[in-house]
Amino acid sequence: MNRLAPSLATRWIIGIALGLFFAIPLVSTFLFTLRDTRGGMSLERWAALFDPAASAAIRPIWTGLGNSLVLAVVTVAIVLLLLAPTMILVDLRFPKLRSALEFAVLLPISIPAIVLVVGLAPIYLQIGRGLGTGTWTLAFAYGITVLPFAFRSIQASIDAADLRTLSEAARSLGAGWPTVVLRVLAPNIRQGLLAASLISIAVVLGEFTIASLLNRQVFQTAMVVVQKQDPYAPAIFTLLALLLVFLLLLLIGRVARGTGKARP
Repeated sequence: MNRLAPSLATRWIIGIALGLFFAIPLVSTFLFTLRDTRGGMSLERWAALFDPAASAAIRPIWTGLGNSLVLAVVTVAIVLLLLAPTMILVDLRFPKLRSALEFAVLLPISIPAIVLVVGLAPIYLQIGRGLGTGTWTLAFAYGITVLPFAFRSIQASIDAADLRTLSEAARSLGAGWPTVVLRVLAPNIRQGLLAASLISIAVVLGEFTIASLLNRQVFQTAMVVVQKQDPYAPAIFTLLALLLVFLLLLLIGRVARGTGKARP
């Protein structure tokens, strides 16, 4: 028996304390959304989200949510199509560059968002002239923001799998590099890729500073605008966003447990 491990009672106390820490704000927010115009409790605030008569007031939230979902898809594509292959290439061919790559991708976490926007503003002037000023272009900035978090998730899976042995075995059997990466290496780091995707979606749905300073309408900026007129709708959408992320977390955990590592 490990004497340093906490007792069963201590673990229960810690678990209950953490559960209350997260549950009390969520329950309080949910109860707040149940307040009706008569001072009682009802679901009329939730039903109003789908009422055509009240839809004009919350239309910016729907627009911002749609923009954020598009941004999430583009940001995840950047992580999976650019960051992950680069990390695999460095791990297999250029292991001496791993420290340099790690320093580069972890650097954004030490830079405040407002400073990052100051540096990106001139770049976005050129992006606006070449690609337009669509909200989806924020994915380039968000791709930089999520790098530190996505890197750690993917790197943990890479460290747990012997990619060099797997790639050499697959190559010796005549597989090309696209087949090696997609059918041999990717399944072995599936859990890291899924975790990086989830983190990217969570960061995109919760980011406010960059979108606000670059004058783009996303989920968070739209909720700030609507909250000035109706404080209930943003609270409801916040709970729905947390529920979406929670369901994604469960789905990713189930997929990760339900798929074994691929072997060449």
